[in-house]
Amino acid sequence: MLATPGVKALRGTSRRSIETVTLYKSAAPCYLWVRMNDLLTSIAVKKERLDAMRPVSREGLLALQKSYDVELTYTSNAIEGNTLTLRETAELIEHGITVGGKPLGDHLEAVDHYNAVLWMRELAAKTTPLDETTVRELHRRIVLRSQPEIGGIYSTLPRRIAGSPVVFPNPFKIPGLMKEYGEWLAEATPEPATSFHAHFRLVAIHPFADGNGRTARLLMNLLLLRGGYPPVAVRPEDRKTYLDTLEDASVRDNLKPFQTFLYERLDATLGEYLSVLHEALPPDSAIPACD
Repeated sequence: MLATPGVKALRGTSRRSIETVTLYKSAAPCYLWVRMNDLLTSIAVKKERLDAMRPVSREGLLALQKSYDVELTYTSNAIEGNTLTLRETAELIEHGITVGGKPLGDHLEAVDHYNAVLWMRELAAKTTPLDETTVRELHRRIVLRSQPEIGGIYSTLPRRIAGSPVVFPNPFKIPGLMKEYGEWLAEATPEPATSFHAHFRLVAIHPFADGNGRTARLLMNLLLLRGGYPPVAVRPEDRKTYLDTLEDASVRDNLKPFQTFLYERLDATLGEYLSVLHEALPPDSAIPACD
């Protein structure tokens, strides 16, 4: 067992997750392990506070979810080049107001993604095992109106990212790789380490002609929600770090920066959730505010 304060943060997680963190410790420089250890401890404390605040009122929960679901839609599309702002995305989703001078495709992507988020939340509330079909259906919904011709269909052509040295698997290998991925996903535990790895593995296969990143991020959040965590948004200001760490993981087989980045985002998101929920508590609540 790891003789560090971070062990407490791992209680209740699977052996697979503990092994993941142990490998991280053995391979990472000391300062990275200390940072990861601090993050795991902080996340565990905040998760405990969040669990203590449940159940949240249905009205309060729906209001919070809608706000974050709009943010998830805006951020996930924005880092892929969508030109709609957060306000414009909200106006479109909540009131159907389009923005003059902006591409129709950008509007369709926003509507598609928001509806895919709602479906993701419905699925997260069920115990239905996740598998290859889940991934294909999630992708189909993400491009339902914007690119229906590629929805849930594996690419038969080479896929490349402009300016990136990453080489994706031969398209003829995609069906076999996705079959293996689906089998792994069916056994995956709903916890942060697994959800982040699910994201990376899907992006590394890159099975679709477009929409791989958006699908991977929603799949990651589906697993986080099933584990009782809030969904994590990768913001436009995170874009360079996010893409750089993904590339480092793919090219150099170095997942440490990518894992650290997502744990940081999860830690920050938990803090935001706690702050918002704490404001809605009665004045005499015994639950402490998040530091």
